[in-house]
Formats: sequence, C-alpha cells, structure tokens
Amino acid sequence: MARTSAESEARKALNRLRRAAEKALRELESLEGSLRHAEGEEFPEEDYRALAQRLEAVRDFTEEEGRRLQAKILHSGGLEPGRVRRSTG
Repeated sequence: MARTSAESEARKALNRLRRAAEKALRELESLEGSLRHAEGEEFPEEDYRALAQRLEAVRDFTEEEGRRLQAKILHSGGLEPGRVRRSTG
C-alpha cells in the first residue's frame, strides 16, 4: 500500500508542478505584454524568450515524467501501457 501512496503523491506533485509551470508561462506573457508596451525597443526580448523556453521545458518534463510514471504503475500491476484503453462512458 505504501507504493500506491507514493505513486499517488508523485502524480499529485507532478500535476502541481505542471500547473505551476503553465501559470508561470501565463504570468510571463502578461508581464511581457505590459513591459513591451512600456519599454518599446528597450524591451529585453531575448531574455523573455529564453525564460519562456525554460518554463516550457519544465512543463514538457512533467508530461514526460507523468507518462513514465504511468507506464511504471501499469507495469507493476501486470499491464502493458500500450494495451490499456480508457472507457468513454
């Protein structure tokens, strides 16, 4: 049972991290919009682009790690990840 609890906590933490990265991207876009307008040509576009790429990398990491964790959970339960389908109803 401890394993299930640890896996559950890991999924929850991954989801929180993914949401935080998505929120940070939205806030960065908002900040960029405000400052770009105020600063004009002095706006550090490259810095903002680089930070957005880092935040996207964090979000992508959480998606990849989520898939890896799901495959591990399925495998430990005796299931093959590619053979499991979710019901639609």
